[in-house]
Amino acid sequence: MIEKVFKSSRFVVWVAVISCAVSSLLLYGASVNIILNTALDVVRDIPASADSGKTLAVSLLKLLDLLLIAITFQIMAVSLYRLFIRPMSVDEREFENPLDITSFHDLKITVSQVAVVILVILFLEQAVEIGATIATLYFGAAIGIVILASVFAWKNMKH
Repeated sequence: MIEKVFKSSRFVVWVAVISCAVSSLLLYGASVNIILNTALDVVRDIPASADSGKTLAVSLLKLLDLLLIAITFQIMAVSLYRLFIRPMSVDEREFENPLDITSFHDLKITVSQVAVVILVILFLEQAVEIGATIATLYFGAAIGIVILASVFAWKNMKH
């Protein structure tokens, strides 16, 4: 009886799948809106100095950061769906797919790798926006430590 309840409760995961999918769609929509507005701003006022070019670079890096977060939500939605609701059979896996996550281990690795890329982009934003200051050095060192810890965790995760 309890086993039957647990097996049917896997459909509660639909809440997480739908939340992740809607979050991803909202972030993609916001990104399209941001890139269109940025393009319009550039057309209206073409950057003529290094400072305005840096401002454009920072806004594009922030857009890339937002898109990576949207991709993370998409990966999580697809992965949770495939792990809990409709696992893929061997016949359905004809080609290697970056969204072909078959275990929590794969999901943890993928999400942590995207998080590392997001951290690198945050550092680039800081470096372009603020420049070569001691705060940027400390920020880079902190991000470097987090990346090293993440790589160490990937290497030591048991499959």
